Amino acid sequence: MCGIAGLFDLTRGQPAGALEHAARVMTDTLAHRGPDGSGVFADEIGGVALGHRRLAILDLTETGAQPMASADGRFVITFNGEIYNFADIARELPGFGTARRGQSDTEVLVEACARFGVDATVRRAVGMFAFALWDRRERVLTLVRDRLGIKPLYWARAGRMILFGSEVKAILAHPAFRPELDRDALAAYMRLGYVPAPHGIYRNLHKLRPGHVMRLGLDGSVTEQAFWSLRDVAMDGIRTRSPLTADEATDALEERLTEAVRLRLVADVPLGAFLSGGVDSSTVVALMQKSASGPVRTFTIGFGEADFDEADHARAVANHLGTQHTELRVTAADARAVIPMLPDMHDEPFADASAIPTFLLSRLTRGHVTVALSGDGGDELFAGYDRYRVAGTARLAFLPAAARQALGRCLGAVRPDTWDTLARFLPASRRPPAVGDKLAKLARVLRARDDDDVYRAVIALWDAPEDLVPGALPAPDAASDPSLARDLPDFLARMQYLDSVTYLPDDILTKVDRASMAVSLEARVPLLDHRVVELAWHLPPGLKRRNGVSKWLLRQVLYRHVPRALIERPKMGFGVPIGAWLRGPLRDWAEALLAPERLAREGVLNPSLVTRRWQEHLSERRNWSYQLWTVLMFQAWRERWLR
Repeated sequence: MCGIAGLFDLTRGQPAGALEHAARVMTDTLAHRGPDGSGVFADEIGGVALGHRRLAILDLTETGAQPMASADGRFVITFNGEIYNFADIARELPGFGTARRGQSDTEVLVEACARFGVDATVRRAVGMFAFALWDRRERVLTLVRDRLGIKPLYWARAGRMILFGSEVKAILAHPAFRPELDRDALAAYMRLGYVPAPHGIYRNLHKLRPGHVMRLGLDGSVTEQAFWSLRDVAMDGIRTRSPLTADEATDALEERLTEAVRLRLVADVPLGAFLSGGVDSSTVVALMQKSASGPVRTFTIGFGEADFDEADHARAVANHLGTQHTELRVTAADARAVIPMLPDMHDEPFADASAIPTFLLSRLTRGHVTVALSGDGGDELFAGYDRYRVAGTARLAFLPAAARQALGRCLGAVRPDTWDTLARFLPASRRPPAVGDKLAKLARVLRARDDDDVYRAVIALWDAPEDLVPGALPAPDAASDPSLARDLPDFLARMQYLDSVTYLPDDILTKVDRASMAVSLEARVPLLDHRVVELAWHLPPGLKRRNGVSKWLLRQVLYRHVPRALIERPKMGFGVPIGAWLRGPLRDWAEALLAPERLAREGVLNPSLVTRRWQEHLSERRNWSYQLWTVLMFQAWRERWLR
């Protein structure tokens, strides 16, 4: 796991020393991703420089250092990630065993690219990866990102210069790139809480899409193509559903997951796992313990607020499995102390507040190990999110559209605080939390025009972000593709697909990558082994959600290792009480960032709209915590990066 950066000067007018210096400056911004070493390579004739920061995981010697050239000298690579099946690929390389210089997966990757070509190599690769490969003979720079988008890769145009890096800060470090806010991308962020690929928060900044290869030529040409498509996987899975029985499917899933976990235990440094006590992380840890020769190291954090604390559940699972468990109790003050770090950690605005506990957990874990396995991906693959149930129910497909929309207008006509007042007449044991906000969300869903509009209503933070960001145009999103409903007619499958190509890489995996790499910790995600993903898409929906139970098949695997009683409980998010904090200890900080005169002076956001929601939140008439957090995270990011 590392940080990569570099440049391609299409003018080819810089000497090697200048190219090396520029790459080193860019790469040094990523020192947190790779504290164990650094290196640069420059090709003056080609106008290319590659930089690398190393977090040594495999082959800790200098033979694993990067950038690394192929044995024939034609190709040079800078690589971030892990190729878990590198030993299998090495066996396909004739004569490689006797000529091998070291024991790293990087060497196998660059030699495979030299022998088979990039496309054939990445199709063989099992892993998480983002890399740049320079072909010194053909003068072509190739950028590659893994199938699910586990590893990040940004690129940008700056005149006749092309820049790339693992994080945006590496690109900002080059003087040719002049940051200019992209208002359309900002509006998309306000709707989703993250900037969706392929967009970046700045003009001319882009994210390479998951599963894609991009080739850049000396003439400035850019060609991009997919080497793996989740849409194709989903369509194929729906066309050729698995005929397995429930027991057979459980066997098949356990076998595939066990292999995925086993591959991710290969490391030359200490290794452990995040454990929340939920279905996903408990399954990963159970299969780790099944494959390990001794107790697995597991880590969790606990909070004082009971609604956000899973530490007791994690401890119970750890005790049952016999792991070597480490638990840290953190205070609200500990969590709030992370907030000023977020703009540097996420150098695009990012509004998922669970980034705070994810960082605290990563920091705890890094004090003991260098690699940690994570349970991310289970919700998307096995239909675990509550929104799948809510959206499916709220469609009220048996009602004519006009009747459903009329019901939505009636619900929306009652203020959320009025619903909250009425709910107080229910017994406390039967009173759902945040009734008013949930009914307001339901009203928006009921007013949706069609299924895809239902999905947009469920995931939206700001319903009309173009009102919040004057002058912005709503960008087309994955859900607006008219052919998607034809290719994936089942609504649940379509929601899972959309989450897997947007929310998963641009929110969940971004959060884990930035939080873990901020403390030089490598996070591995076995549930997102692409072969597990392909198996999951061939399963019928009834094995994912059955009788109202989410992740049904994944639970069956877990129950072979952990008693059902330790797992069965309402789903908890990995969050913090942002709403209460904004009315309390964070109020002064928020007031300063949301001051109407400041917003008016900056000229980016609509001051009256922000002020109205801030006042409604303070008065507890509405809970606008998620919407306000998106604004606050943008304002904090702007103060850091666009001062």
